[in-house]
Amino acid sequence: MRDEGSVTSGGTRWRAAFLIAFTLLQTLKCVVAARVAPFVDEAFYWQESRHLAWGYSDLPPLTAWLIRAGETLAGHGLLGMRWPFLLLGATLPWMVVLLARRLFDARIGWQAGLWCLVLPLAGSMGVLALPDVPLTAAILLACLALQAALSRDRWRDWLLLGAALALAWMTHYRAAMAMLAGLAFMLITSRGRAQWRRPGLWLALGVAALGLIPLILSNLHQDGAGLEFQLVQRNPWHFHADALVQPIEQALVCTPLLYLLLLWAWWKSVRRARSGACDWDLIAVVAGTFLVAYFVFGLFADDTRFRVHWPLPGYLPLLAVLPALLAGIRGWRRVYVHAAAWLAAVLQGALLTWLMLASFPGGVAWLHGVKAFPANFVGWDRSAAAVKRLLPTMPPDTVLVADNFKLASELDFQLDGVRPIYVLDSPLNVKHGRSPQIRIWQLDEASLRHRFAGAPMLLALEESALSPRNQPRVLGQMCRRILAPRLLEAFHMDGGRKRFAFYLGTVPAQLGPVRPRDDCTIWRHAYRIREATRDAKQP
Repeated sequence: MRDEGSVTSGGTRWRAAFLIAFTLLQTLKCVVAARVAPFVDEAFYWQESRHLAWGYSDLPPLTAWLIRAGETLAGHGLLGMRWPFLLLGATLPWMVVLLARRLFDARIGWQAGLWCLVLPLAGSMGVLALPDVPLTAAILLACLALQAALSRDRWRDWLLLGAALALAWMTHYRAAMAMLAGLAFMLITSRGRAQWRRPGLWLALGVAALGLIPLILSNLHQDGAGLEFQLVQRNPWHFHADALVQPIEQALVCTPLLYLLLLWAWWKSVRRARSGACDWDLIAVVAGTFLVAYFVFGLFADDTRFRVHWPLPGYLPLLAVLPALLAGIRGWRRVYVHAAAWLAAVLQGALLTWLMLASFPGGVAWLHGVKAFPANFVGWDRSAAAVKRLLPTMPPDTVLVADNFKLASELDFQLDGVRPIYVLDSPLNVKHGRSPQIRIWQLDEASLRHRFAGAPMLLALEESALSPRNQPRVLGQMCRRILAPRLLEAFHMDGGRKRFAFYLGTVPAQLGPVRPRDDCTIWRHAYRIREATRDAKQP
């Protein structure tokens, strides 16, 4: 990636390349965001945006607030929900450019921005309305502010650092990792230790603490439900050896060649920091904290949920210095670097193409054929269509009920929140920390029976939502929770791996007696469909 021309002319060419790539990528992201159905967690965050609060049982409030602001300005819909996140995601490559320009020059800045665009975790950021978008943007902004404060010790830079950290706290509990990175810098490096005597640091910490206020208030209101979920329920806190594969996971999501380049950039940053070179200490400590601490934390923490995106804030500062470290390389090393860039760009395009295909029936069928079925993005529109078709044929006091929070939130989004959707107790609600929030909204199973005992009930059931181990137990007892269920409609996708059914029955005043699961109509139907699809797959 060595530029043979002057710095000025080379910078102009790299700027043009960055602007073209940025424009193309953002256009593609907007198209994808306007079409693909909400991710299951994304739909629940949308529900939270309809119940504005200081925080929720799974997250601090900023994600829900951004969704509410987006739909207030643009109306209900996919883009209405997602445009604030698209905008925040689009700032990441520009902040990488700015950091690299400060550390080196304009040419290095534009090259660093291009690396950010091709890194799949960073370039695709903002397509979905997820908390990692504002969290990553806030952490990178804090890194920029800290670099400026270290260099110039201006009040506005310290104030910006505090504001960025406050926004991180308002987004996710994982803002604690950003605080740990800053603490590590202030303790490990000589420049960092000198900052304790600067009033600006204490101003920044004071402003950052303001971001904890919504988190504290929500936990007080919810009896610590958020802290309990994040610190206790979702983390086993014992060593599990399967987490040793984390570097392999990171290599796959970053692409192996680029991942090795990033690790090399961190190693080079550590070596240059030891020599006393300015700002290399900041890059080495901040990036190293995210990469090393998340690896160690992952050995003892949550191993059942998606987490490969956690170290992303540690990669972004390394992208800012990577072009400078690569300057002047020749021979096979130059070939390697170009291969790493192209492989990452291909994976980035493949990821967005996969999401785009998930928004078309023909694309979903093709993905099923190549064993890349987008289970978390499909089936919700068909379920909502079935509900819209069935409800007008029922008594006006019919209550709409879903068997788990995922289906309930997806239906709620598709129906634009026009009627309450109650949620049966489910292991999924507990696993994802949503049970306390559903109880607060009084949309849980106890509230359903208290308010509507004896009322007609339309039960939307995702038969395949649970693991095969839990399906017999939960579905076999489903008839305790709906009286006289009668199957109205059912469909399945991906060869039966994703199955939905809709039942008409009556809300019981209390749970019915425990009976053998084979006596339950709901279990018998689910078992019959599962076995039929399994037999169809047999050669």
